[in-house]
Amino acid sequence: MNSLPNTEREAALRTRRAFLTMGVGAAVGYGGWSWLRSRPEEGDVEWPLRRVLRGNETIAEAYFKDSHRSPEFGPSQVTAPRQNGEIGLGADFEPDRWVLSVHGFDSTPTVQVTMARIRELPRVEQITQLNCIEGWTTVVRWAGARFADFTAKYAPRFHDARYVGMQTPDRAYFVGLDSASALHPQTLLCYEMNGADLTSEHGAPLRLVIPVKYGVKNIKRIGTIIYTNERPEDYWANQGYDWYAGL
Repeated sequence: MNSLPNTEREAALRTRRAFLTMGVGAAVGYGGWSWLRSRPEEGDVEWPLRRVLRGNETIAEAYFKDSHRSPEFGPSQVTAPRQNGEIGLGADFEPDRWVLSVHGFDSTPTVQVTMARIRELPRVEQITQLNCIEGWTTVVRWAGARFADFTAKYAPRFHDARYVGMQTPDRAYFVGLDSASALHPQTLLCYEMNGADLTSEHGAPLRLVIPVKYGVKNIKRIGTIIYTNERPEDYWANQGYDWYAGL
């Protein structure tokens, strides 16, 4: 009876071991995936994944400081604006009737702020990137009022709130922000883009520009601002994305 040479016999043994190892690995992987998919959800994400996202958030918040600045660019680096996302930009919007509603976490009456009053705040220009979670970026020249200046003027008693929530007038789109990021020096309530007033598709009359966050947090057409000590809901976090969404 012929037998395989030692080298061929060893190769055959290794192939069988590799096949068995891959089979066991696949079974373990499938079992782990099945276990993960069977876990209860928190905000449309299985709780182990949500815990990982919150762990990342804790780390990001720990090193975040006002001195952490997003890169700024020169005028020659400005690019054509890119339209992305239409949620909350319904066609039935009436610009002439727009007013910004500001709420706090106590019984203080709601404050109504007009566009004219926002334009009275110190005007700030900056050229920063808008970074989309889809992987693209664009460099934009923004102009508006710092959110910190707005808060100091129209909601000073809520300056120490832990969170800020924002909604479109129809409440179809909404974001939640940690207050440190909301009050960052580069966070603007923006009414101009690349040297012209905002257009409807880019969030007129007022949108948020927050370069320390991904684009999903840069809410267009703000209708309501809420200062709160309870974490606000966030549209994309409810779909399973990271609530913090910091860069």
